[in-house]
Amino acid sequence: MLHPKFIITLKGVFRMGMVHLHEDLLKGGEHCIGGGYFEIHHDSKEICLYGKSYDFGPPLWSMLDTLKVPKEYLGYSIVYKSDESPTDELEISSFLKIEYVDN
Repeated sequence: MLHPKFIITLKGVFRMGMVHLHEDLLKGGEHCIGGGYFEIHHDSKEICLYGKSYDFGPPLWSMLDTLKVPKEYLGYSIVYKSDESPTDELEISSFLKIEYVDN
């Protein structure tokens, strides 16, 4: 069964998709620094990230300065809820520079 999963690569690439395993989102030679699950709310232009990857653990945001997000999500806010603090949302742009890139 496919699930909505995301990963963050060591180079700060944010990638998401419907996959079996988080590792299915990696491209050759990439290294992952965590991931989890996502929901996209097009009406409110918000991407909600939550949980952690069973393959790679939770995102290690502190290892990044910039998050490279696909251009198709320009104008969307990105928030993250960890398993440890599910009521607290982190607005990603409040502590990382967001760079919009071609897929």
